[in-house]
Amino acid sequence: MKMRYPDPFQHLAENQRERPAKVHPIHPSPAVAEGIGHVRAEREWRRRRAFLFPLSLIAVDALMIVLAFYVAYWLRLTIEFPPPVAIPPFTEYTGMLSIHVAALLTTYFFHRLYKRKRALSHIDEFGRVVASTSIGVVLALAATSFIYKNSLDYPRLMIIYAWALTILFVAAGRIVHARLQWALQGRHFAPEHVLIVGAGETANIILRAIQRSPGLGYRAVGVVTVSGYPVLEDLSVPLLGTTDDLPRLIDVYGVDEVIIAVPEATHREIVHIIGKCEREKVSIKVFPDLFQFMAGEMSISDLNGLPLLTVRDIALRGWKLAVKRLVDIVVSATALVFLSPLMLVIAVLIKLESPGPVFYTQERMGLDAKPFQMLKFRSMRQDAEREGPGWTRPNDPRRTRVGAFIRRYSLDELPQLINVLLGEMSIVGPRPERPVYVEQFRRYIPRYMDRHREKAGITGWAQVNGLRGDTSIAERTKYDLWYVENWSLTLDFKIMLMTLVRIFTDRNAY
Repeated sequence: MKMRYPDPFQHLAENQRERPAKVHPIHPSPAVAEGIGHVRAEREWRRRRAFLFPLSLIAVDALMIVLAFYVAYWLRLTIEFPPPVAIPPFTEYTGMLSIHVAALLTTYFFHRLYKRKRALSHIDEFGRVVASTSIGVVLALAATSFIYKNSLDYPRLMIIYAWALTILFVAAGRIVHARLQWALQGRHFAPEHVLIVGAGETANIILRAIQRSPGLGYRAVGVVTVSGYPVLEDLSVPLLGTTDDLPRLIDVYGVDEVIIAVPEATHREIVHIIGKCEREKVSIKVFPDLFQFMAGEMSISDLNGLPLLTVRDIALRGWKLAVKRLVDIVVSATALVFLSPLMLVIAVLIKLESPGPVFYTQERMGLDAKPFQMLKFRSMRQDAEREGPGWTRPNDPRRTRVGAFIRRYSLDELPQLINVLLGEMSIVGPRPERPVYVEQFRRYIPRYMDRHREKAGITGWAQVNGLRGDTSIAERTKYDLWYVENWSLTLDFKIMLMTLVRIFTDRNAY
């Protein structure tokens, strides 16, 4: 009997057929119309409450800067190498401290550190704090020298202490503040009401992202349909109407933000929708199509005076490939040495629990779509694929007990460090797929095969952004293409750090 491989696009094709939408249109009655004024007042109240977040963040930063300055002064007095000079009492430094705080807070403000993005990672914020603090300390020193004109000694070692401690304390304070803010927003403190334009698969992806991260502070009030585009029946929020109802819906529901989730719409249609959404103090965001996603880093060049837009300037080539390979060798070799005792324990436990090999090898497609044998610790029964290849499922019954544990913490991926050392994979890159799935994906997803211009990775940009397991292949491809186009060594290290964090914070049920 010929085996049929599961088609991961089957559910998408079925759900996105044109169906009559169960729309709940808005026809404001006189009572509802009178209530619009109350809705607007309530929206203003939510915005005033939300304004407490940046104000409290400024207070936290100021407190951390003062604390860092004081600890730097105390360290200079305490550490006797090099021998401290005659340092006056701390009260003599209060004027200098005021300048220090003012310079740093001003620098943070102009570096937009008080306009915090909702999904900004701690790693990104730490980098911005390092850069802004370095500039702010230099400005503070310049202002202090101009005002005091050498009338007050400011030990150079104390400057270094203050700079390093300010970075650490401010970063730590911001992590605590962010966690508290996310917790409050998860409890609907000052939520932002979001209305999504479009009712297809893209809208479903956005809704899942909002529901998966309640700490972002979004509350999806519903979606509106766009004429001529698919409508899903299983959306988790109600269909409120069509794009013609947008002006009334924004008023009735006190909408703060509109997300246009129709990436396949023409520019004319997008402009028309934006025109319907233009209301005072309403933010508008557009989910990009594939070209816009690719062209996020467009640059302007010329051909003998003729201006051209550079859409694809391959980031990974030349000496950068050598640097990436060097990092792969160093990281994989070091990790294999330090993790070898853990890998030995896992191998013994797998062998003791169930019959079969310790390692599970599977053909995957790598660089230039060449197949290679990817290594993993076996986490399922030996006969798990007796009915043919298939996607793993949440709480997959084919897992062994040891397999469930190692999959939860992604320990089953450790043998892929050997693939990296052999040059078949990289630490960071697009995750490889099986040849049978690649053949399916390349027919449905534009530019899917461009993922194979780089080596496959143990982890990747899509995975650290929550797109792993049974998630949209189309969305994963967009993230992978963005990584290929925007590669940098800094981005690779960031993805590695984010992966370590997610191993201990995410519950991988696959």
